[in-house]
Order: sequence, then structure tokens, then C-alpha cells
Amino acid sequence: MTMASTAPNPIRVLIVDDHAMVRSGLRMLIEHRQGLCVAGEAASSAEALALAAREKPDIILLDLDLAGDNGLDLLPKFHSADKAPRVIILTGVRDLEAHYHAMRLGAEGLVLKDKAAEIVIKAIEKVYAGQLWFDRELLRRAIVETLHGGGAQKRLTPEAAKIATLTEREREVISLVGEGLKNKQIADRLYISETTVRHHLTSIFDKLGTSDRLELVLYAIRHGLATSPH
Repeated sequence: MTMASTAPNPIRVLIVDDHAMVRSGLRMLIEHRQGLCVAGEAASSAEALALAAREKPDIILLDLDLAGDNGLDLLPKFHSADKAPRVIILTGVRDLEAHYHAMRLGAEGLVLKDKAAEIVIKAIEKVYAGQLWFDRELLRRAIVETLHGGGAQKRLTPEAAKIATLTEREREVISLVGEGLKNKQIADRLYISETTVRHHLTSIFDKLGTSDRLELVLYAIRHGLATSPH
């Protein structure tokens, strides 16, 4: 059942988790926050897809482990909808590779379940506003793994050469991507078009050898081109 909010246009959140106690706790947390409301609860993949299609939530809080189902399989299906929701992974699974996979499949946020309740609320509000939300600990671990990956020391000089090819505008775009801004927000901040932002990103990906925004953020933080958004 959808709960009403006193806000005129509340952020509507769909909770997808196979544990009733977790869903209950999240419902209480969300309903006590001004401007948020619960659009529904689902305990399985089938329920989640049906509710998402019917309720068209703004945000989906998605657990990765759904009683035998893999939450990752739902991400492409959620994003194929006409009004695609923004998905935040809320998980107790500390599998860095699974987290990477979720982000590359389009998740716009990830929060570990052992974090404070207020972090969940902040993630919902920030992702709804168009920003990315990556758990700080996860980001640090990802950077450490990148830094200590095989042959990292041998790549230092070539990486410096790559970075030297960046234009000042491209460095500005990288910094804003590091803050979690999307293309429209970057365009507004720099007074350029979204098309120009996309052209800059294509050039940046090519120059730095990164394939997506997540890799670019990790690369930028590692090399001092951006700072962690949290």
C-alpha cells in the first residue's frame, strides 16, 4: 500500500528486499522523512517488476540477494521501462565485483546495510536529485585495489603522459563527474550543451583508457583529478 506524504510531490520509493524485518524498518525510516513516501514493498523479483510497472516509483532500494534470485538481473529490466526509476543498491553483500557489476548495469547508488539509517535517506535524496552515491568505504577499497593491481608501478609514467593530453575543459568535466554530477548538471555548471559534455567525455574516455563513468571516477581520484564526493 502506498503511503501518502504531506509534501506536494514526494519522492516515491519502492523497497525490494526478501526480509520482512528489513522492509518494515525501511518503511518506518522513509515514512518519517518529510518529502518521502513508500510506493510499495516487494520480496521477490516477480513482485518487484510488477510493482515497478504499476507504481512507477522514483527510486528503488534493491537488495542483491533475493531469496535465490540475483538482484543484478533486475537492473536492465527496471531501466527498460518508459519512466525508468533510479536504483540504489542496499546490500549486506561485501563483494566488490558484484558492486562494480551493479554500477555498470546502471545502479546510481550503493549503500551497505551496516551504515547509519541517515545515510540511506541521504542517498535517496541525492540520487533523486541526479547525483551518484557510492559508499565511501567501497570507493576507498576500489581505489586501493586499483592502486595495488598487477603492474601498477609500471603504469605511472604512461598515465602521466595520458593526463598531460587533457585540456583544461576536460579536467573541469572530470572534476564535476567526480562530484557525482550528471551530463545536464555539468552542462549547466559550465554553460555548455549536453552534446558538448558528451563529446568531452568521449574524448576523456579515449585519452585515459576508461570505459565508463565509474572507471573514470576511480581513475580521477587515484590521480588527483577529482576528490571523493563523500
